[in-house]
Amino acid sequence: MGTKLYKRIYVWEFPVRLFHWLNAAAILVLVVTGLFIGDPLALMENDEAYKTFVMGTVRYVHFVAAYVLLVVFLLRIYWGFVGNKYARWKNFLPFGKNKAKKLGHVIKHDILLVPEKKEDYYHELSIGHNPVASTAYLIFFVLLAVMVLTGFGLYSQNASWWLPKLFSWVPPLLGGDFGTRLVHHTTMWLIILFIIVHVYLVIYHDVVEARGEVSSMISGYKFARWERFRSFVRRKEKIRKILEEPVEEEVMS
Repeated sequence: MGTKLYKRIYVWEFPVRLFHWLNAAAILVLVVTGLFIGDPLALMENDEAYKTFVMGTVRYVHFVAAYVLLVVFLLRIYWGFVGNKYARWKNFLPFGKNKAKKLGHVIKHDILLVPEKKEDYYHELSIGHNPVASTAYLIFFVLLAVMVLTGFGLYSQNASWWLPKLFSWVPPLLGGDFGTRLVHHTTMWLIILFIIVHVYLVIYHDVVEARGEVSSMISGYKFARWERFRSFVRRKEKIRKILEEPVEEEVMS
């Protein structure tokens, strides 16, 4: 078996990696504490109240994690406009002829595992997120937005400062506390499902393709097989040269 050469490419900037792990930690804390808030512990003690204020502590930790999630969410939105090309929002939008072809290629050959007659290096290479992953992450951002809106909407009724009260319009929009809690709880399970699939696919692709999917969120670097990267660059250069060619104008007399 011949040796394969790989190109090392810096993809994920430090802020993107930091946002990723802060989001992961915040979501983990929110899920665990949220489950306890949804089904509170029944504590029967004869001690002083301050010794048994378990659920109050759980709610406090939940709120702190919610603020972390909100800040990171807003910072990630901002970074989508100022970060490198792999972090930009345009990479998450499944629009454009080329993206449609790549989306079909990933679904056909990567998900449905239909064998290719010949390797299509240009449509196969996705240095950042592939089109399916980028679309999934866009949906994930929408789910996070729903969690923020409904969570702070529920919190707004008992909040003592102005920020949560900015979300006081959410419960009436969803038919009251019950509808808001239902949406909040359902969205949590959708996020859990997304995370399970996300972790599985990242590990799967790291094992099968050996492109550093897991380590890239620590180091920032991913790897692409050299022949794929070279074919991709040549295709890009060819397109660029065609676009830069002068247009001959025919003068009509």
